[in-house]
Amino acid sequence: MHHNRSRLLPAPIIALILVGACSSQSSSPDSSPLPLHPVAEIVLTGDNSRFDYESLDPERGLLFIAHLGASEVIEVNVHTRQVVRTIPNLSQAHGVLVVPELRRVYVTATGEDRLVILDEDTAAVIGQVPTGDYPDGIAYDPKRGAVWTTNESGGTETIVDAATAQVRGTADLGGEVGNVAYDPVADQMLVAVQGKGDLAAIDPETLDVNRRLLTPGCRGGHGLTLDPPARLAFVACEDNATLLTIDLDSWQVTGTAGVGEHPDVVAYDQGAQRLYVASESGTVTVFDQQGGHLIEIGSGHLADGAHVVVVDPSTHHTFYPVPAGADGHPALLEQAPEG
Repeated sequence: MHHNRSRLLPAPIIALILVGACSSQSSSPDSSPLPLHPVAEIVLTGDNSRFDYESLDPERGLLFIAHLGASEVIEVNVHTRQVVRTIPNLSQAHGVLVVPELRRVYVTATGEDRLVILDEDTAAVIGQVPTGDYPDGIAYDPKRGAVWTTNESGGTETIVDAATAQVRGTADLGGEVGNVAYDPVADQMLVAVQGKGDLAAIDPETLDVNRRLLTPGCRGGHGLTLDPPARLAFVACEDNATLLTIDLDSWQVTGTAGVGEHPDVVAYDQGAQRLYVASESGTVTVFDQQGGHLIEIGSGHLADGAHVVVVDPSTHHTFYPVPAGADGHPALLEQAPEG
């Protein structure tokens, strides 16, 4: 989420939009019914303040949710649909990433400009490391065992050794940055650089920016996810409610679509080849990827505050933490795809 809106908003009306589009035509949000149906609503701990990123260990069914406004991470077992624990004292917990093979959870504590490393089994803090200004999203490079934190205001990426919690280096993007993702096919890191209006490719060995693609139809490129086998990147543009599709082989924008206002988190279900975009407006837009092109299959308002989405690849269910569920308490909405 863009720091100008999330730095300590107590409980704004946030929403979930499913963004994606690899069609040259612009699609309008709320153009068709949302192709989801509710499965469960899990009551969460804490207050009604803002949630941010979440990360799933699919084999163990453990979902880690950053409760930014409460400076904590909530761990939920999605198999039993119960809260396992609440992990406190994580100043403005923003980004969160579980790395199952390491049994570790990485959290960007934006309030203190640092990355906190937790033991996945016990939730004990096993390491902390300083980052750049306003750390936000996180990505993992499994080839090098490196965690990358996006320092949004600082315009940099901090690269941390996942095992030793030592800083390996910094990559300077030259402008305010959005999310980062690892492309295993080309062995590169991709970063949406919202301050420069481009997508940057970084060599994970040298930390040099090797390539940039200007994205003039995108204002505030922030959300980012990939379909590596199809050689596609999807960038959500939070300031003009747009989703771009980028061909990573030709290095060209191949599709543009309209989504809900202020799209935030995007999630891709690789098995189903389905893209979800969650937005601050409460709209969710869902696309299927077919032959390198995105086809919108539905869009609509899911819930106020549902601007974050994660996909369980085994069940194809999606999960959305919201500040207030049906009974007014914070909740995790579990949705299943129609059909």
